[in-house]
Amino acid sequence: MIMRCAEVIRNTNETKIKVSINIDGTGKQSINTGVPFLDHMIDQIARHGLIDIDIECDGDTHIDDHHSVEDVGISLGMAIAKAVGDKKGMTRYGHSYVPLDECLSRVVIDFSGRPGLQFHVPFTRAMIGRFDVDLVQEFFQGFVNHALVTVHVDNIRGINSHHQAETVFKAFGRALRMAMTEDPRMTGVIPSTKGVL
Repeated sequence: MIMRCAEVIRNTNETKIKVSINIDGTGKQSINTGVPFLDHMIDQIARHGLIDIDIECDGDTHIDDHHSVEDVGISLGMAIAKAVGDKKGMTRYGHSYVPLDECLSRVVIDFSGRPGLQFHVPFTRAMIGRFDVDLVQEFFQGFVNHALVTVHVDNIRGINSHHQAETVFKAFGRALRMAMTEDPRMTGVIPSTKGVL
């Protein structure tokens, strides 16, 4: 099997980002976004998605974390789109439910070629340590816009905001893994009646 890898370098006046991924990896990661909580969440994507992820981000966190979080989502989405290529032989759809103590979240993904996000996470507080919970949605919006995927994120229940975020990212990693898995019965076939995604 050919390893599906990609590298993206994205530089703006607000952030300088380099992302390298192997979507057929083992979950190895080296993540330095300048936003420690985001590093922890992307680690969940790597480990539960079995995606090797290397991210370096130099961003304007002296202003706030918004640009770094959004732009890392954009850059990771670009890398995923590049790595899956024409999507021949891919499962296309993925879903996962992940619990953590009192919390349960569900993520469903479609590599449809159309960006769309439904994000329903009623965070119980505004901050997780120094991390603004609004930025979770910004990360996923940046990702879907550039990976060209549809993603539905639902926190079904939860009290602890850290658990809410963590279950979302773990479920996202597992849903990604399922969707990007190659189906031996679909070798060389694009999983769409349109013949293109």
